Amino acid sequence: MKKKHTITLAFVLLVITFNTHAQTVSDRTNTMELTFSTPVTTTTLPKITWVLPGLEFTSSKENRISVKANVESTVPLKKVSIGVLRSLGKKPATYRDIEPESDRHAQIDKSIYLPNGQNYIVVRAENEDGGVVTDYRSVIVGMDALKDALTMDRKDYAILFATDQYDNWNDLVNPIYDAKAIARELEQRYGFEVKIVENPDQDKVMIVLREYALLKYKPQDQLFIFFAGHGQYDDVAGEGFIVARNSRANDPSKNSYISHNRLRGNINNIPCDHIALVMDVCFGGTFDPILASSRSIYDEIDNTEYIIKKLSTKTRKFLTSGSKEYVSDGVLGNHSPFAVRFLEALKSNGGEDRLLTFSELNLSMQKLLTTPRYGSFGDDEAGSEFLFIAK
Repeated sequence: MKKKHTITLAFVLLVITFNTHAQTVSDRTNTMELTFSTPVTTTTLPKITWVLPGLEFTSSKENRISVKANVESTVPLKKVSIGVLRSLGKKPATYRDIEPESDRHAQIDKSIYLPNGQNYIVVRAENEDGGVVTDYRSVIVGMDALKDALTMDRKDYAILFATDQYDNWNDLVNPIYDAKAIARELEQRYGFEVKIVENPDQDKVMIVLREYALLKYKPQDQLFIFFAGHGQYDDVAGEGFIVARNSRANDPSKNSYISHNRLRGNINNIPCDHIALVMDVCFGGTFDPILASSRSIYDEIDNTEYIIKKLSTKTRKFLTSGSKEYVSDGVLGNHSPFAVRFLEALKSNGGEDRLLTFSELNLSMQKLLTTPRYGSFGDDEAGSEFLFIAK
């Protein structure tokens, strides 16, 4: 008798036993279906790897998008197909079969038309043992749908690393005080979900960044990252560093520091489309390897359409409290000069439109004694912007 079992799981290792026959399944997937017509000792599900769309949740102003994915299987493939559905749990109107390159590999490279609104692109792979795996990508299409997503389905995150107590460096007076004040404005005025990390050592910084790299971000989500504390520049290496709580004062190799190169790579790889980094540290401007700043000027357009336009483009922006120089920590209880101006900008709500752009924030900082450094890094796209949207 043929037995058919459908199991839904989220990223787990599953072992299923039926009487004396054991079926072992190991895969990262959303849904799987196993059909047993003959006793099978062991099988593994096919593995689906997405290339485009790269993120689980994404958006597009255009109806036609590129879909690329690879299917690998240790058991010969029986069938690979792709379909589109409007809501999860419902079957697509049609599946389009994909001809595998070999019995264990299939490559999907299609241009697909999607109707306006919410869509789910589904890839389905079945092996000869009856194991079926499906995976999907969520795509919101069209300006009207993006407007709905903008108001209903987006989230802003903020991580603030602040260090004023050091094991081997002189202590500071304002980093944590500054971070708490900025966090309060971001949370209460702009609706960010905030995390403050006080006096972290090197490992703690990287662990927290990894935690945020594992989050599932939606297309209009934003991530704001802030560092306050000591910084250092190595003339020999030609590189800047964040000084962690446990960084050694005498460390020629700089292994106990967090290099700007490492920071750039880690932050750029966080799967959030819109990231802004602010550093109130000495020599923070050397985060930009060529010490180059840039500004953007935009035409006046409808506020909602402006937000959609900017949140449809990948953003990687940074702002530092100085260039290749020391910057002031300020007087105890009075914030650093950089933090004072930064807080003033946040409290402005961005003016009448209640929209503060990162570019506007940068312009408000330019009269400081030590001129901040502003620019882009990593996968930043032309015309992108980070937005502080007041409640």
